[in-house]
Amino acid sequence: MNDAVAAEQAGPHGGVPPLVAGTPLEQASYALVLTHGRGGSAEGMLPIARAAKATDAALVAPVAVGNSWYPKRFLDPREQNEPWLSSALASVGAAVEQVRSAGIPSERIILVGFSQGACLTLEYATIAAQANVRFGGVAALAGGLIGDQLVPRRDHGSLRGTPVLLACGNADGHIPEAIVRSSADVFRALGATVDLRIYEGIGHDIVGDQIAALTEMVGTLRHTLRGAP
Repeated sequence: MNDAVAAEQAGPHGGVPPLVAGTPLEQASYALVLTHGRGGSAEGMLPIARAAKATDAALVAPVAVGNSWYPKRFLDPREQNEPWLSSALASVGAAVEQVRSAGIPSERIILVGFSQGACLTLEYATIAAQANVRFGGVAALAGGLIGDQLVPRRDHGSLRGTPVLLACGNADGHIPEAIVRSSADVFRALGATVDLRIYEGIGHDIVGDQIAALTEMVGTLRHTLRGAP
């Protein structure tokens, strides 16, 4: 990790380098940034990438200290999750910058998160939208945007057509369906191409259709790269 990337990290998660696996960054044409959930691990995200057939991608997975990105629920007031939340977002941003520093542009990066990591991934994408960044894709598996829903969001900018997958069960005891749907509305307003998938009777889990949707996202990006000059 270069000095500029390391400098972006601060707070409880600062200075912890991400796990880097898959095709070496210097050789890969695209990358997945994989953010784990509470109680999970960076290593635990790698099988998701493999299941999605991203076998030729660089895989970069941020690491949470103590296997948790922030202590309270994602729907609690943001200040109750600080300074962990800001530090967690900086860790995701540092992983993205590490990929970019290797010569892989944002358009060739797919952001993937599960649970707490999905919430972080979505929140980071809204920050990137302020700079009108387009990603190769954003996949939030069982997650929604972070913060007290009684506080109006002030998102702005554009994701310039970035494909965004929001996929969650309607029996998820951690992620309310209404939050997933309202998150989809935010991303539509930010110019993303939203694929919203709500699964009847499914709890807080990853199901085959989510992997199939991510596989399609990876395949579309790979097809685009084959046609690039």
